[in-house]
Amino acid sequence: MSEQALRTELVEWARSMFYRGYSSGGAGNISAKLDDGTIIITPTNSSFGDLQADRLSKLDIEGNWLSGDKPTKEVSMHLAMYHNRLECRAVVHLHSPWLTALSCLPNLNSSNCLPPITPYYVMRVGKLPLVKYLPPGDEKIGEEIAKLAAKHNAILLSNHGPVVGGKTLRQAFFNAEELEDTARLYLTLLPHGFTTLNKEQVQQLETRYPKN
Repeated sequence: MSEQALRTELVEWARSMFYRGYSSGGAGNISAKLDDGTIIITPTNSSFGDLQADRLSKLDIEGNWLSGDKPTKEVSMHLAMYHNRLECRAVVHLHSPWLTALSCLPNLNSSNCLPPITPYYVMRVGKLPLVKYLPPGDEKIGEEIAKLAAKHNAILLSNHGPVVGGKTLRQAFFNAEELEDTARLYLTLLPHGFTTLNKEQVQQLETRYPKN
């Protein structure tokens, strides 16, 4: 895919997420990796609803700003995914309401914040580890994500929101959407109780559908 086509696709996905309530105002950021290793990423203080393809920031793989508007302050989390999950070619960070609500709950299992309540969560995400709260833009967020990215394509930031990767932009957004839906189902069911897939069912899915 050409750079211009990737820029256009990123803008289209971002707009879709904005109008469906996955990210409001200037919240969240998105990046995609080009074949030459450079990265296209949303600028600081930009909105998913009105991005312009030719003003997206461009970085080298070390995070140096090459062109476009000034990049988001949360570059480090994107670089952590790219450096430690080599198949990752796109990263989506959202402040989507159900996952952000989940990230604020006490006593979450830091190794996996969501139980396997649907096969689609297992197939697309598998497990959702938690990173302790750090201020937005803190370089330590990238350090914490780097510890987890090799084995996880989605990570939840405490009191903040998810960071989700994929082999393509489409895949990253599909993963993020599935994750948000799972959080919504979980929080809706929580007062009533629910059943989960058992270990054997989870293992069957993991064998049949390697993580995206």
